[in-house]
Formats: sequence, structure tokens, C-alpha cells
Amino acid sequence: MSNNCTVELKGLVIQTDIGTYGPDDIVPDAHVLDLTLWISPALVLIAEDGMQHVFDYDPLIVDIERLAADGHYETQERLMTRIVGACARYPAIEAVEIALRKSPVRRGSGSLGVRAHVDGATLARLRTAA
Repeated sequence: MSNNCTVELKGLVIQTDIGTYGPDDIVPDAHVLDLTLWISPALVLIAEDGMQHVFDYDPLIVDIERLAADGHYETQERLMTRIVGACARYPAIEAVEIALRKSPVRRGSGSLGVRAHVDGATLARLRTAA
């Protein structure tokens, strides 16, 4: 059995403009991101306390916020794809699970989202394509 360690970002409300809505459509008031990053156990199970020994997720969050605010998106899938691309730029990230959902989808209730798990081979292809 291999060791798996993750960094989890859950329930991050992002400011973004996704979708096209008519006058009678329900316009979501929130887009929420969940992100799980698989990283080396060496960056989690550390012998000494200090930021230089762990994965610093703050720059990734800045990247995500920038991408979210980068303009209009027709679909959640496009923003998700760009966020996965941002994750691929960090060699410490070995795999990613991402979920992006909007709410409400009906009068005051429900959420609708998209989820993807991106393995290490796919991240490696994204890294070499960049």
C-alpha cells in the first residue's frame, strides 16, 4: 500500500461570472470550489516545523482567484479545466480532485456541479504541453 497525503480546500466561494441567463432564469448567487491535492508524504509528515518543509498552497489560491475573475465563462467546465491547468504548474501536486458547484438552481434551493479526478499521468501531460 502506498502512502497518500492530501491538502484539502473545501467550500471556497469564488467570485466569477459563469453562464448566460434569461429574464426568467434563476441566477446563481454562489460558485463554490472544493479541491483535493495529492502530494508527497514528505511534504506532510515533516520532522521540523516550517513552511519550507510543506506545500505552500497560498500561491495556488491566488492563481485560482485570478482565473475565476478573468472574464466571462459560458461553462463551469472551462473554469475547472483552467484550475486543473494551474495545479499542473506545481510539481508537488501529484493528482487533483476538483468540484465546482453553483447554487441555487431552483427557487432558493439546490446546487449543481461538476467533479473531476485528474491522475498523475494526466497532470504530467499537461505539464509537458505547457
